Amino acid sequence: MTLVEWADLVRAELELNEQESMDRADVDRILDLTRDAAHSVARPAGPLTVYLMGIAVGRGADPEEAAALLSRLALDSAQE
Repeated sequence: MTLVEWADLVRAELELNEQESMDRADVDRILDLTRDAAHSVARPAGPLTVYLMGIAVGRGADPEEAAALLSRLALDSAQE
């Protein structure tokens, strides 16, 4: 099973509509952000960050912009 297929199963189970389906670019964006937060801040920051991004996207934030912003935030915090 691919991650896109898994996302489709999860989406269906949560009764999310077709507009909320994911493609490979969406999966990659989430995994990249998870990596940046987990490696730059702390492991638990990975899932926490993408969860919070999901709330923001659900409220209308652009997924690409939100992921880019949060990745920069995580990477910048590692340099401090």
